[in-house]
Amino acid sequence: MDLDSILGSIFNFDNYGELLALVQNSIWAGAVLGLLGGLMGTFVMKRDLAFAVHGISELSFAGAAFALLIGADIVFGSLIGSVLAALLLGVMGVRARDKNSIIGVIMPFGLGLGILFLSLYEGRASNKFGLLTGQIVSVDTVQLQVLATAAVVVMIALAAIWRPLTFASVDPEVAEARGVPVRTLGIAFMVLLGVSVALSIQVVGALLVLALLITPAAAALRVTSSPRLVVILSVAFAVTATVGGIMLALGGRIPISPYVTTLSFLIYVVCRIVGGIRAGRGLNGRVLPAAAS
Repeated sequence: MDLDSILGSIFNFDNYGELLALVQNSIWAGAVLGLLGGLMGTFVMKRDLAFAVHGISELSFAGAAFALLIGADIVFGSLIGSVLAALLLGVMGVRARDKNSIIGVIMPFGLGLGILFLSLYEGRASNKFGLLTGQIVSVDTVQLQVLATAAVVVMIALAAIWRPLTFASVDPEVAEARGVPVRTLGIAFMVLLGVSVALSIQVVGALLVLALLITPAAAALRVTSSPRLVVILSVAFAVTATVGGIMLALGGRIPISPYVTTLSFLIYVVCRIVGGIRAGRGLNGRVLPAAAS
């Protein structure tokens, strides 16, 4: 396969306008998931749960694969698997060390179950591949409504616990001393995270869900320390990567996830460079104590 063939598979904008008109629901779904991922990602970074997202996604993948095997709704199966994993982590993983060890056990177990269920599935290979790499080009109106409703419920619940969750995330010891239900908030957030992972898998698949729930927030934290601006930038970066990835994927013959993850990665690289330049200027503008004396 020569270079022209490879580029043609990645970027091919023939009849692009006609294709774009057919995927309006997919674009809206991507925007909703980008909004949800950007909001959840800020707390994932604050609570150091990047590894947990990956662990939850593995059981979510197993649930989706089992649903595919028995002919049930894939989103529902994914949701069951991710929420069970999130509850397990929230209840058992109180300390960071305990949480990481539990995730290390869950990840290979969930992945192994998912591979087992997919190997038993005798349907189309594209259905198997889509669970791992994402597929959102065929979202109908009903699916969009269900997705939007679930995302709105998660965002309303997140807004309801936003302030105490922020306090518990920044300084859990002080928050607990002041009567904030730190453990309960942690379990509640893990459930919301599980739902968000299950919904995000529709776009980027189980293996690359970090691109929606981690990278945008990590990029935002590189360029600002303002809590409000971090949230705004995280949402903007996630929506840009998701919607942009969908629109680019229309012009190629490969799954959507490489486009979304690449855009997300490029945003992070740019933010890291900008953050490094700003930090360098800040250091150059300081007067060291030794020099001052």
